[in-house]
Amino acid sequence: MGNHTRSAGCKKSNDTMKLIITTFFGVVFGFFIGVSFPTLSVLKFNLPTSLQTAVDVMYAEDPKTGLSTQTILNLSGEKGHNSSSDQAQNGTSKIWVPSNPRGAERLPPGIVTAESDFYMRRLWGNPSEDLTVKPRYLVTFTVGYNQRLNIDAAVKKFSENFTILLFHYDGRTTEWDEYEWSKRAIHVSAKKQTKWWYAKRFLHPDIVAPYDYIFIWDEDLGVEHFNAEEYIKLVRKHGLEISQPGLEPNKGLTWQMTKRRGDREVHKETEEKPGWCTSPSLPPCAAFVEIMAPVFSRDAWRCVWHMLQNDLVHGWGIDFALRKCVEPAHQKIGVVDAQWVVHQTIPSLGNQGEARDGKPPWQGVRVRCRREWGMFQRRMDDAEKAYFRSIGIDPSKMKSH
Repeated sequence: MGNHTRSAGCKKSNDTMKLIITTFFGVVFGFFIGVSFPTLSVLKFNLPTSLQTAVDVMYAEDPKTGLSTQTILNLSGEKGHNSSSDQAQNGTSKIWVPSNPRGAERLPPGIVTAESDFYMRRLWGNPSEDLTVKPRYLVTFTVGYNQRLNIDAAVKKFSENFTILLFHYDGRTTEWDEYEWSKRAIHVSAKKQTKWWYAKRFLHPDIVAPYDYIFIWDEDLGVEHFNAEEYIKLVRKHGLEISQPGLEPNKGLTWQMTKRRGDREVHKETEEKPGWCTSPSLPPCAAFVEIMAPVFSRDAWRCVWHMLQNDLVHGWGIDFALRKCVEPAHQKIGVVDAQWVVHQTIPSLGNQGEARDGKPPWQGVRVRCRREWGMFQRRMDDAEKAYFRSIGIDPSKMKSH
């Protein structure tokens, strides 16, 4: 009995000693590990809030894609991607590229996508296989549903090389799906807005960059004698950066410059009423097209877009200033006679105005058009004078330019 008690006590003492020795060696081993690798730290993986929420259901499968959240996180955290991001977070390396677009300086140039397009894509499949055709040109019409027959006829003059973009000033968009081509078109709607209001807001040069030429047309153009592909050929042949089709002489003609000539492909100058032109090479005798059916090259549009004023929505006066965007303007701005249209002068957008003081809606619209023309001219004059003064040149001593 006594021997059994001593044996049990001795065994308990031995177990205690083993535990103490094991703990001691564990602490010493841990200490040496810490000394040997002083810079070792646990990598941090900073997730966006949306992904942090997703981690709570890490292994839940998305019923739509068939991918689990864990799979997505594994893809986003592949070796090589994690490490560079983590280094940047820890301050050991930084990305700052001044040549990137403003606001994107912190991004590696290889990921920056500064331009976009109007190409519509699928919601499924491989993105690289979305586009069977990449249109090279863009045509826009600012439309009301009442002019649908005219627009239907016009759109059919443009091949699949053209992206079709409709700006709807009457808010009616879904009705256009009665036309098959409308289902492939881009539709933008804002009630009672002009095409230049739309152009400033939706035709930024970086959005339309894929297109060689941009057509910005009214809705009331007769196109029986017009073919868009042939028009492009003539524009390229004659080196026109800004152009318009000739106008049928007996319909809606304001300026001699836009009048169709039956004996040539293109013309770039004309004679106007006495006193209208300060120089044969200046508008409206040359370097001039109207704003009803202009066509811009990609480079010309980049300049013209920056000249558009946010509050001057009718665009009056722009046609006289287009020459500032190409050089020499009297050679690179012209009218294409061999492809011509008829201006039907339908005041549909004018009727979207507001009747005041017993006057019809279109009269108020016309008054604002003229007012905007004067405002634009003054702004351009003031801007040019301010620029020349800033570089030490007295504008009053300069010849008209």
